[in-house]
Amino acid sequence: MADHITKKWWHDKVAYQIYPKSFYDSNGDGIGDLPGIISKLDYLKDLGVDIIWLSPCYCSPLADEGYDISDYYNIDPRFGTMADMEKLLDEAKERNMYILMDLVVNHCSDEHEWFKKACEDPDGKYGSFFYLRDKKEGEFPTNWRSYFGGPVWDDLPGTNKQYLHVFHKKQPDLNWENPELRKEVYKNINWWLDKGLGGFRIDAIINIKKALPLRSYDPDRADGLCSIQAMLREAKGIGEYLGEMRDCTFKKYDAFSVGEVFNEKPEEIPDFIGENGYFSSMFDFNETVFGSSEKGWYDAKPITPDDYKRCCFESQAKIGGIGFLSNIIENHDEPRGVSRYIPEGECFPQSKKLLAALNFMLRGLPFIYQGQEIGMENVPFSSIDEVDDISTLDEYQVALNAGLSPKDALDAVAKYSRDNARTPMQWSGEANAGFTSGTPWLKVNPNYTSVNAAAQMDDPDSVRSFYKKLIALRKDPEYKETIVYGALEPVWEDRHNLMAYYRKGDKTLLVIGNYQMDTQTVTLPAPYQRILLNNYPDLTENEHAITLQAYQVLIMEM
Repeated sequence: MADHITKKWWHDKVAYQIYPKSFYDSNGDGIGDLPGIISKLDYLKDLGVDIIWLSPCYCSPLADEGYDISDYYNIDPRFGTMADMEKLLDEAKERNMYILMDLVVNHCSDEHEWFKKACEDPDGKYGSFFYLRDKKEGEFPTNWRSYFGGPVWDDLPGTNKQYLHVFHKKQPDLNWENPELRKEVYKNINWWLDKGLGGFRIDAIINIKKALPLRSYDPDRADGLCSIQAMLREAKGIGEYLGEMRDCTFKKYDAFSVGEVFNEKPEEIPDFIGENGYFSSMFDFNETVFGSSEKGWYDAKPITPDDYKRCCFESQAKIGGIGFLSNIIENHDEPRGVSRYIPEGECFPQSKKLLAALNFMLRGLPFIYQGQEIGMENVPFSSIDEVDDISTLDEYQVALNAGLSPKDALDAVAKYSRDNARTPMQWSGEANAGFTSGTPWLKVNPNYTSVNAAAQMDDPDSVRSFYKKLIALRKDPEYKETIVYGALEPVWEDRHNLMAYYRKGDKTLLVIGNYQMDTQTVTLPAPYQRILLNNYPDLTENEHAITLQAYQVLIMEM
């Protein structure tokens, strides 16, 4: 497996995503900040983390929580200063850790200087940094629906033109067809890499290539609009831009890059993450998009353990030995994984550890989202007024329009709300979960008294301790080669609520999880040599047959 892959510094690393606003507040204003992150580096180092991805902390009006950037060369004062950022880079380097920032270049903020200049002179240099079209009475240039609902066109202030935004109206799309714009983007990337950044996570990148000329498609909802996907399916030639970006930036620095890539075509995978891929890696979203519906969140189908298993194995088969996926259970755009992938009412430390092991041992880079390592769960919402996330508010409206009662609409969207992942990190059982001495910007999950980092640090049976053991196993010189580069072979695929696979390299490891409350007996093909990890204190066995308890997971050397 390993022979045709050129080894890179990041292959054996473990990554951790921080949502700065909710991680740790150092000054009591209720918002997490960079000094807060610096103060927690040793917590992450102790866990075994090497790469830290920060969600955006650039200047932003926060229309979409920082994914609307008004200045790519500055840190938002809410999060600290450029000096804090430089200190974070230095402190990380001292600990052999790498910092990734979020690269958000499909769009900027309507408060960015480029957009202001485009408003002043739409026919000038900066007008061509965006997609501008003449305004026609009573019709839009195209009938695409934005990701957050409503048309993708809005009036360009002070002009007779309209501009395109596939996300929020405060997020005008940048025109990648314009070589001058691309040069500006690369200049900014290199400026950060010169500062010592380890690389980037690349946001919403598939959207940079539009199908030209822009046109309308058949409407797919009563609003007369069509999903943006209709256009993306027709867009050709994104590779030209992604290859140029790689060559002008990441490649020169041997930087790590991970793409947020949806709807890639199977034949493009080698181009994305192969030997000379546009990116070092890309996220596997097969599990997160499962069950989604064109109609909206209210119509989504919940994922079962068998579905989850199939999604993971599909992705693994699709990538094979081409390159490395980045495997996630959750991120800042998704609900908490333990609340999503573990059937309702079955969330307890053992099941959380099972999910951790099954995901972590897949081939690829493991990404942990803040709080995942302590098993943070979805938050109970009692009213839509408690919701901050624009996506959830839009989907709530969609559910009401479909005829759901306010209570049912709230229940439907609460399951998928991005706020579930954005509630403050639960550091301790003290007030506000130890996140802030002030008033937190978003409410703390009331379960912080029982689920928090302080309680788990010294408990050998805690979820966090289990994550720490998983990371240590991944880095163990005896097993590292197999876990990082070895092939993945599913086994007993048809067994209901059993997820098992081999990792085969110079060693053979078997990962096996009983994904249910009832016990399950499995006959091993051969005796195992040793158990490397077990989320129970013991194992019931009878010759080659092992009986797994509720949500028992094992990693065995065969």
